[in-house]
Amino acid sequence: MNAALVSGTHLYRSTAPSSRSCKTLSRTHLVKAETEIRVCVNRTCNRSGSREILQVLSDLAPANLTVKSCGCLGRCGAGPNIAVLPDGYIVGHCGTAARAADLLADVCGGPGAGGFDSFKSLKALGLRKKGEAEMEKRNFTEAEALFSEAIDLKPSGGLHAVYKCRSAVRLLIGNYAGALVDSEEALKIDPQYPEAYICQGDALLAMNDCHAAEKAYAIALQIDPSIRRSKSFKARVAMLQEKLTTANVPS
Repeated sequence: MNAALVSGTHLYRSTAPSSRSCKTLSRTHLVKAETEIRVCVNRTCNRSGSREILQVLSDLAPANLTVKSCGCLGRCGAGPNIAVLPDGYIVGHCGTAARAADLLADVCGGPGAGGFDSFKSLKALGLRKKGEAEMEKRNFTEAEALFSEAIDLKPSGGLHAVYKCRSAVRLLIGNYAGALVDSEEALKIDPQYPEAYICQGDALLAMNDCHAAEKAYAIALQIDPSIRRSKSFKARVAMLQEKLTTANVPS
């Protein structure tokens, strides 16, 4: 196989591999710390739904597994195409959520090996999406129940995101202590999750622990400097500054 350029990284194999589908990968490749999944979002794969699969993989992946987009992997017509690094496997025809979940089970090992449980993870993701829809409709109690059901499944991947979602909805219903606990649970799973630090800061700010909230927001900004441009983050900072100013005004 010719070397495929993937965002500056070349994939090499000593022999040309045959085209593989998500269902035909060996389950012997357990996830390593440096493992990455890269999804082609070039024109042909994009038309086959690769951006949707990129989102599914990002939602399902365990916190220690990186999922990124990339350019053409050289197998146009067999897409959506996905590369697994550093092993260099190219996987084709990953066009459904079920096949994306199968790929994660192949990379991480199946549930019998203490790895990725496709069924539970997909079910939890579905519950999370329903919960997010209920949040948009301001049905906060229903959303919290759906997020709790997803958490109870103990999915292999995406659990940190569900805790973040439940933290956000608990804040909206006034359960500040519960929101703080959920943000901390998310950070136990993924200590580099900026959205969980934002949720932590929101809960602390609601509890008037302004200095701890300021620290949480600062960590989120350090991990992802791009959030500085977010209107919602700017509003949080403004509210924090207002509370700090009020707290410093002598009575």
